This record gives sequence, C-alpha cells and structure tokens, in this order.
Amino acid sequence: MQQKKVLNFLGGAAAYSLEPATVDCIETHASFVFLAGDFAYKVKRAVKYPFLDFSTLEKRHAACVNELRLNTRTAPQLYLEVVPVTAQPDGGLQLRGAGTVVEWVLVMRRFDQDGLFDRLAERGRLPVEAMGDLATAIAALHAAADRDLTADQAVRPLRGVVADHETVLAERSDVFGTEAAQDLARRTRETFLALIGTLRERAQDGYVRHCHGDLHLRNIVEIDGRPVLFDALEFDDSLATIDVLYDLAFLLMDLGKRGLRPHANAVLNAYLDGGDSSGNLLGLAALPFFLSLRAMIRAKVELLRADAAEAGTAAQIRDDARAYFDLARGFLAAGAPPSSSAIGGLSGSGKSAVARAIAADIGAFPGAVHVRSDVERKRLFGVAPDSRLPQRAYEASVSPQVYAMCRKRAGWALSAGRSVIVDAVHAKPEERDAVAALAAAHGADFTGLWLEAPLDVMRGRVADRRGDVSDATPSVVDAQAAYDLGVVDFDRIDASGDVDTVAAACLARIAAKV
Repeated sequence: MQQKKVLNFLGGAAAYSLEPATVDCIETHASFVFLAGDFAYKVKRAVKYPFLDFSTLEKRHAACVNELRLNTRTAPQLYLEVVPVTAQPDGGLQLRGAGTVVEWVLVMRRFDQDGLFDRLAERGRLPVEAMGDLATAIAALHAAADRDLTADQAVRPLRGVVADHETVLAERSDVFGTEAAQDLARRTRETFLALIGTLRERAQDGYVRHCHGDLHLRNIVEIDGRPVLFDALEFDDSLATIDVLYDLAFLLMDLGKRGLRPHANAVLNAYLDGGDSSGNLLGLAALPFFLSLRAMIRAKVELLRADAAEAGTAAQIRDDARAYFDLARGFLAAGAPPSSSAIGGLSGSGKSAVARAIAADIGAFPGAVHVRSDVERKRLFGVAPDSRLPQRAYEASVSPQVYAMCRKRAGWALSAGRSVIVDAVHAKPEERDAVAALAAAHGADFTGLWLEAPLDVMRGRVADRRGDVSDATPSVVDAQAAYDLGVVDFDRIDASGDVDTVAAACLARIAAKV
C-alpha cells in the first residue's frame, strides 16, 4: 500500500477514537508527526538515504520500537506505545485495528511546542541560567548509558561520517564552492587521522556510550520547568554509540550557530563539573573535530531539505546549508594558542561570577574551561556541589590538595588546546606563583587578576548567595580580611561594581597580554 493513503487517513480527525477538533502535521526529512488532541502520532517516512533506511514496513516498525525504548531513558512521560494502522475488509484503514498491518505509529503525549528550546532561543527566551540543568540532564543520560569498550567503535562510525562528508562535498561543490569544499574535506580527514589514537583510548576508558545521537535544541523541551531530552537517534544504534563529547558537540554547535556562545560555554563547563570529567578534559582535544562534523551533518540535512523543497524556498535552505558549511570550516581553522588566566580575591569579591561572565569570550569556541576551587574541594570530598562541607574540609592541610587539583585540571585542559580560567582565592604568594608557572610550562600566555571590593560589599554578596557551591559566610570574609597576602603581583581590578563592568575590565587586561 502506498504510504500516502495512510498519511491521508491519519490527517483526518476520524482516524482517532476521540475525534480532535483539528489535526496538524509536522514533516521532517525522516518522519511525519500528526498532532491530534492530547497525543502525537509519529510515522516514519518511507525513504532510504545513505545514512537511514525506512524503505520497508519491517524497518519502520523496528525503528518505532527502538525509538520508544531509547527515549524512555530521558522522556518516559512522553513516549507511550507503538500501534498499527491496519487495512479493513471494506478497504478502509483503522488505527489499532485487527486487520493486516500496513503501517506502524509511535504514540506520544503532546507537549507545548512553545517549550521547545529552539523556539525559546529564537524568541530570545532561553536563559543562560537554564544551561546548568540541561548539562545535568545530559550528564545523567551519559552516566547511565551502555558503554562500548572496543576501541574500533570510537573510530568506525566517525570514519563513515568522514567518508560521507567527502562524497557530499565532492558532489555538491556547486553549493559550497570547489576550493572551499576540497579544503574542508582535507582538513577533516587530516584531523581525523591525527585523533585516532586519542579516540581509541577514550573508548577503552569508557567514554564511548549509547548516547542520544541527535542532541540539538529542537530535541529538547521544557516540561514543568525542567529540560527533557527526546527524539534520540533510533535508526542505527552504532551511529549513536559514540564519544560522549561528540554527543555534546551537537548541542554546542547548535547554540553557537544561533549566536548563543555564552550558553554553549555554560553547558560545557557545567558538564565538565560533573564527576566523570577528568578524562573529558583531555578529550577536549577532539572537540573542534566533533563540532565540525556536527555542523557538516546539519549542512547535509539542509541540502536534503532543499532538494525536496519548492523552488521558492530551496534557495534559502541552500543558504542555510552554506552557513553550516562555513561553520564546519571555522571549527577546524587554526586559531591562537590557548591562554591561562587566574582570578583571585577574597570570598565575595566576585571571582566566580566574573569567571562565568568572561569565559565565553576567551579562546576557541565555546570559550575557556572554568576551574573553580569550590567545585574541586567538594569533588575531593565526594559530595554534591550543593552539599555543605564540614569544617574539617577547610583546614589548612586540605587547601594545598585543592589547589593542586585545580592546577592539574587546568593543565589537562591546556594540554587539550583549551584556554582556562582558574578561580580560587589565591591568598598565598606560592599559590599565585604555582598557577603562573603552570601556564609557562604549557607555553600559554598568563594573566593573573586580583579582584578587590570593600569589605561590606563582599559580606553582602556572600550573605545574599542562594544555591551556590561556595560555603563561604560573612564571617569567612572577615577572617580572610586578616590574611597576610604578601606581594600581590596579579593585576588589581576594582570589583566593587556590577559584574558586566568588572568583566569588561578583566577582558581588557587579558587581551593586553595575549
């Protein structure tokens, strides 16, 4: 039976037991989604692409079942069941019927489309503050995901992606330009070959897992104030069994494409603050490659859309494909070497707020890695960031361990080619000297920044904190005020003003030294 007959049937209200007032249809290159009443009914498009094959009823059924299975990991409240459309003796069709199955439908609970993260971003209503919860949701998926420790799984899917990119770039030079297309193909291949050893090691260390696989803003929705990941890649498990940073890269790329670099930086740093992050700091060496692959994948999807579109809209869609192509090239372009910055100052001087404000503007996309002593101290004691530590965690014997951990993590990021910001009090001269020496050991330009503010301002800021990882209190500020700081050779910054003003002053000092 032609799928068109099934689609016409599902497009009518009579197809559903409780006839909805209207039935709307959303089309993608791979599916049709019928919105009817409180539910959504998803049908796989009967197509075959180089990367996807829904050409037979059996394959579409398997994909529906797999999609239900995979998405109950993150969105069990949305994914309900797989049901048949059957042929009836009178020649008609029935949803959930008992006749011969002619199509399979994935039934989902509808949600408010205005809660989709891509729509929130388009309206300028996606707050950067929401990126922490989003990173937590992604980290939870990755932590629970099945692992594949075979080294080849880190390489084989990517080898196929690289080869397909090369084919498309050669065939569609009319869209991308011959010289530019050849340049991207060459850079992609060279970068891939250089990273194979790193990728294999990451698989053996457990960083290749059955991930989401299609993690961009259109596949994230806010429900009851929390981000929900849905529509995971279902048509080929091997394509979704990937490096966790490759999974994350799709989201980072999408945010960058939309000009939301601070959001991308916030997601990355919140993800890295998770407990499974040490190896991921070293793995950041592969991030530009992952970002470029993801951008080129989107370029190919846009080309598919353009080829299927009416002449009036095809040109605009091809322009979108070129924009993704340019992004893919940019991620692999040679840039400035990484830099290292340290922000010191007493509690309440604004170190962490300023570090968050400037991180996105330092180094290659999506910006600098933010290493925070408050986070590392709690990691050292094995407690959640929002858990309060006992007083013994702040004894003099503990702080050297915390600072050493901060420098170690910063060193890993620098080794991976990422700029870093080390955020800690740095009250002792030897602490300031050590973080400067770390930068020198990695050949990175260094800027030390010392934030200063009146005591009453710092006390007030600390007293007003809510839900912050820091355990500092106004009494801690008073105790720190009595410290003998020695000679402070960091650049002194007036931190009494608002965050934006202080951040601008810090960026100006960093720019002067880089």
